Amino acid sequence: MRIGFWFLCINILAAAVIGLFTISEGAILLDKVVAVVNSEVITWSEVYKSMEFEASPQVKAMSERERHKIFEQNEKSFLENLIDMRLLLQEAKKAGISASDDEINKTMQSIREKYAMTDAAMKEAVIKEGFTTDEYKKKLSDQIVINRLVDRDVRSKVVVTEGELNAYLAKNTTVPAAEEGYKISLIVIKKTEDPKQSEEKARTIYEEIRAGEGFADAARKYSEDSSAKVGGDLGFVSKTDLSKEFLDVLAKLKPGAISEPFSTSGGINIMKLESEKIFKNPTELRQAMQDKLYAERFERDYKAWVKGLRQKAYVEIK
Repeated sequence: MRIGFWFLCINILAAAVIGLFTISEGAILLDKVVAVVNSEVITWSEVYKSMEFEASPQVKAMSERERHKIFEQNEKSFLENLIDMRLLLQEAKKAGISASDDEINKTMQSIREKYAMTDAAMKEAVIKEGFTTDEYKKKLSDQIVINRLVDRDVRSKVVVTEGELNAYLAKNTTVPAAEEGYKISLIVIKKTEDPKQSEEKARTIYEEIRAGEGFADAARKYSEDSSAKVGGDLGFVSKTDLSKEFLDVLAKLKPGAISEPFSTSGGINIMKLESEKIFKNPTELRQAMQDKLYAERFERDYKAWVKGLRQKAYVEIK
C-alpha cells in the first residue's frame, strides 16, 4: 500500500530478500557498502529498503518474487536516487532544517486515516515488513525534511508568467488524453463456472459496504485482485488506460461514491471513485495546463539543482 501522503509508504525489505543465498551470504550482502557520499556510506540493504519504501501500491501488491525482480532491474537507478537523497539530507542538516516529533506523528495519523487503519494494524504492517517504529519514523522524517529543503531552494523559485502560459497554450491547443483521469480503488471478484455465485458474492460485499464497512477493509478481505493488499488502491489511472466499461461507470459517479457491482472480462467489480481530474471548462483547462507547465519547470530546475550539489560533493560508487 502506498501508506501516507503521495510521497510516503511503509514496506521495507527483510532478510527474505536474499532467497538465493545462504543466511551467512545474505548477512554479508546486507552489510556491503555500495557507495560513499562525502563522509557517509550507503549499504546494499539500504538500497533495497529504499526500494520497498518508495514502491508504488501496484508493486507492493505483487508477489515477493515479482517484486524482487522489479527491484533487481531498477537497483542502479535507485542507488542514484539514494545518493541524491543522502546529499539532500546533508544539505538540510547544514541549513538547520528538521522535522519535529509532532509533525511526524501527524503524518502517521494522516496515513492511518487514509487507509482506515487502527494504530495496532499500522504497527503490525510496519513490523511485518521489517521496520521498527523508530526506523519508520526516521524515514518519514527524512522525507519531510527533504520536501522542506526542496520547497525552499527550488519550488519557491519556479515561476510561470501569464505570457509564458499563453504562449504554451497557443502551442498546445488540445488536452493530452493522458492528462485526464481518475484516482480509484477497486474490489474484484473473479468469475466462476457459476456466474450467479460471483454476482451474489459481489452483491453481498456491496451491501456490507453500504451498511458501513470501509471500502479498503472490504477490499483487503474479499478482493481477488493483486491490489487487495493495499485496500484496492489503484492510484491515479489515465482515461486512456481505462476500458469503456469502467469509463461508463465512472461517468455516473461523483468523488467519494461507490459503484454497484458491474461485470467486465476481468470479473465482477465494485469501484470507488476517490477523486478525478477532468477539465470541464476553459478555466479548469487553463489551470491544469499552468500546473503542467509549472511541473515541467520544477523538474528541470530540480535536476539542475541536484546536479550542482553532486558536482560539489565527493561521491564514489563501489
